[in-house]
Amino acid sequence: MDPLYAFVFAGLFSPGPNVILLTASGARFGFRATLPHVIGVALGVGVIAALAGLGIGALLLAHPGLALLLRVVAAGWILWMAYALVRASDMSTGRVGERPFTLWQAVLFQWVNPKVWAVAMAAAAGYGIGLPPVEEASRLALAFSGINLFVCLFWSFAGSLLALLLTTPRAWTTFRLCMGAALGASALMVFW
Repeated sequence: MDPLYAFVFAGLFSPGPNVILLTASGARFGFRATLPHVIGVALGVGVIAALAGLGIGALLLAHPGLALLLRVVAAGWILWMAYALVRASDMSTGRVGERPFTLWQAVLFQWVNPKVWAVAMAAAAGYGIGLPPVEEASRLALAFSGINLFVCLFWSFAGSLLALLLTTPRAWTTFRLCMGAALGASALMVFW
């Protein structure tokens, strides 16, 4: 078995911005309503992995100003989402206009998700098998998208099951505060 698959699974299954957002979405909106978010994450992660396979990491290393700008934008966006999650209502008293991520919002979020970039660049650097660049990028994209689809389905479903335990407003508030704090803390990963 290709060791890339175990690396990708470990890197994407562990908690990070996507896991936190998908678990919270599954709990707040349900599994079915979270499916566009799931598919968007799987597609977006595949694109990032393909770009890493094509060498975008070298471009970011060569232009530290661009890398810093990406980090600042990423941290800001993640902190904004953490704030929105903390301020969100519980499922039982949903505010008008609250909804899960759309497919395209989830795809676009991957561009500023530091964990995805870190795992993709590490995979491109450490698990290449000497294929031509386009084939290597395709290999990474398929591995990341395929594995991450199942990871995202797991965490979304886990969130929907967790909602069964969130039976009081206090439980929902505690859940939102914990998920928001974890998401906010993940913004620090941007600068490591």
